[in-house]
Amino acid sequence: MTATAFETAPARVRPTGSWQWAGVGVMSGAAGLGIGSLAAGLLGSGDPVLSVGAAAIDAAPTPLKEFAVSTFGTADKAVLLIGIAVVLTLLCAAAGLVARRHGTTAMGLVALLGVIAAIAAATRPSAGTLDVVPSLVAAITSMAAISVLRTAALAREGSAITTTTTVTTATTAGSGSTAVRADRRRLLLTSVGIGAGAAVAGAVGGVLTTSRRATESAREAVRLPVPRQPLPALPATVDVGVSGATPFTTPPEDFYRIDTALVVPRVDVDTWTLRIGGRVRNPVEISYADLTAMPMVEADVTLACVSNEVGGGYVGNSRWLGVPLADLLDRVGIDPGADQLFSTSADGWTCSTPMAAVRDGRNALVAVGMGGQPLPLQHGFPARLVVPGLYGYVSATKWLTSMEATTFAERSAYWTDRGWAERAPILTQARIDVPKASARVPAGRVAVAGVAWAQHRGVAAVEVQIDDGPWTRARMGSVPSIDTWRTWVLPWDAATGQHTIRVRAIDDTGQPQTAQRSDPFPRGATGRHEVVVTVT
Repeated sequence: MTATAFETAPARVRPTGSWQWAGVGVMSGAAGLGIGSLAAGLLGSGDPVLSVGAAAIDAAPTPLKEFAVSTFGTADKAVLLIGIAVVLTLLCAAAGLVARRHGTTAMGLVALLGVIAAIAAATRPSAGTLDVVPSLVAAITSMAAISVLRTAALAREGSAITTTTTVTTATTAGSGSTAVRADRRRLLLTSVGIGAGAAVAGAVGGVLTTSRRATESAREAVRLPVPRQPLPALPATVDVGVSGATPFTTPPEDFYRIDTALVVPRVDVDTWTLRIGGRVRNPVEISYADLTAMPMVEADVTLACVSNEVGGGYVGNSRWLGVPLADLLDRVGIDPGADQLFSTSADGWTCSTPMAAVRDGRNALVAVGMGGQPLPLQHGFPARLVVPGLYGYVSATKWLTSMEATTFAERSAYWTDRGWAERAPILTQARIDVPKASARVPAGRVAVAGVAWAQHRGVAAVEVQIDDGPWTRARMGSVPSIDTWRTWVLPWDAATGQHTIRVRAIDDTGQPQTAQRSDPFPRGATGRHEVVVTVT
């Protein structure tokens, strides 16, 4: 029997849809990021996403940074990375949509993203020659991936169109459907292969990046030296014994972390050195073994972030172990004209500390220990600065790599370049920890408790006001030095109704905490903390 011509019904095969073309772009971008991460791990250089994220942090205006810290707290970096991932996904999806008609233009778009990441990597303060390579590798990989996927998608789309046209025989119709299935399978397998390869490459790159530097196990292997004059154990009276109140000593895992590092630097303790130079007679470079062989001291010091709002939690107290900073500076011989100690972190962040504050006898340290253990990775291992009485951005360089004696006229640091105060003494503050804001408490005796700080001046007293009543002195916890906060408690005979509780601290000079409210920028927040509670 001879086949006759006839018109087939359109097959149920649709051309490649917009969402599939968007997927082509997203998959191509994922391939580039995966291979870029692998290259970063192999070379020990800048990861494309992290390079862009770090550049975004540096470029963001101060009000935006403050908004991020106040809104997201210590999760601000995670939010930034999620935001970068969303933007990259949308841009790659757009490149995929463009690829349907203009393949060269689409490849140019993904190449542009790689070039932007390479520029971001090259302009980092700590950038090396190889830091641009992972971003360029990512760009080339994405271009190749979008070309391969585009070819597969166009083949599948062409088969679908052929199948829906008029054909001459049933045999031809069958072969058209077979072609569609084959091209669809080819597109699917190509996409899965590229996606799986990107995931594996990214995972291996992450492992390599981590393993190239000191790991947590290496930190735990460090044995800290014994201080020359160990401090006595803290007396129980440093705490006021109120459930829910902040303890005098902050556990390292609860200590606040505010910095510009998207990923915690993992510094190899065996190759780490501290360089001290600038306006000095005898520049030196000190290894970790050299540093820990020097006479060590312990100091109880409370640190605070300038971004802390009134009543906020960016403040913590610990016992630190380290070499007195004054000893190191005496060793190199500081030029009398140097009024600034300019320090640099392993991630390129810089800090400007008034020289007077590190040479006036206070317990300023190059610290190697925190809470009886080597510094945690997120708090500066292997070494960091701890200078009492100054906000962290001018005193607390983590992952310390260099210190330079200079002047404020000659150099300015990361945050002072962005408008924050050049010299930043910590302001007097008190905070109510219990009862919490908006709490409901039973009528009767209620403990009002919290902490107060005025580092390097000391807290003489804390006073509490209920509604518009008189200021009443609270009972204070004991304190080992003027460089730490103090706990406090006031028993309150609470009557039913809604009440406002306010607190103020008075420093050792007799100066009370101001009631005038101000934002953290540019030299720290002011005002008195208050909470509203309901007594039932």
